[in-house]
Amino acid sequence: MEERIQKVLSAQGFCSRREADKLLAEGRIAVNGRRAGPGSKMDPAKDVLHVDGRRVHLQKKVQKLYFMLNKPRGYVTTLRDSHADKTVAELMENEEVRLYPVGRLDKDSEGLLIMTNDGEFTNLLTHPSGKITKSYRVSVEPYPTEEQLVDLAAGVKLDDGFVTQPARVRVTGGDGSSKGTIEIIITEGHNREVRRMCDAVGLSVTRLKRTAIGPLTLGKLRAGEYRQLKPSEIAGLRRNATGSKEGK
Repeated sequence: MEERIQKVLSAQGFCSRREADKLLAEGRIAVNGRRAGPGSKMDPAKDVLHVDGRRVHLQKKVQKLYFMLNKPRGYVTTLRDSHADKTVAELMENEEVRLYPVGRLDKDSEGLLIMTNDGEFTNLLTHPSGKITKSYRVSVEPYPTEEQLVDLAAGVKLDDGFVTQPARVRVTGGDGSSKGTIEIIITEGHNREVRRMCDAVGLSVTRLKRTAIGPLTLGKLRAGEYRQLKPSEIAGLRRNATGSKEGK
């Protein structure tokens, strides 16, 4: 039975459907030696699939695995970046399965990152309709004014013209003059969004750490360490992704 290539790659844990869309659009996927494009289908039981010239060996049943990782600064979440010195995959190289990050954290940011081989789960948590919350502890300079906090909470226009959705913002520490710490909770995943939000209101970010994704919190997990998610935590994340039927 033929299925969309995006669905096949996602079910195999190779990548999310969104990333598969990008691979297809860039002409990097071939089925039976022929380049595939958006909307192409294949029969997983018969057809031969290649991505970037390498064959993807399709398994009939793939065990789905879910981990949380405390990403240290200096590591990138783009696993296919040949120029990167360190990727998050290196922190989990003892795991025999190929795992992918759910969403992104830029190189200079740290904190909670979910790693999985479940493409459908990744799509559920990252799809814009899901509205899953992400919490960040942000060290900024100078100490934020009330006006800056109000602007961040209301939504700001970024350097590319994108206007952010309303956020929850509160001060959690600082000296009251030269530096401060704020918590920012957003439901979007625009590129480097929190850093650019702060920059838009005149705040310089000196440290950024993601502390929670939906109901899942980083807890006492040390930098560079990871652990497998509990079934209750996976279920909680699914429920929190309210924009999807699976999350309702």
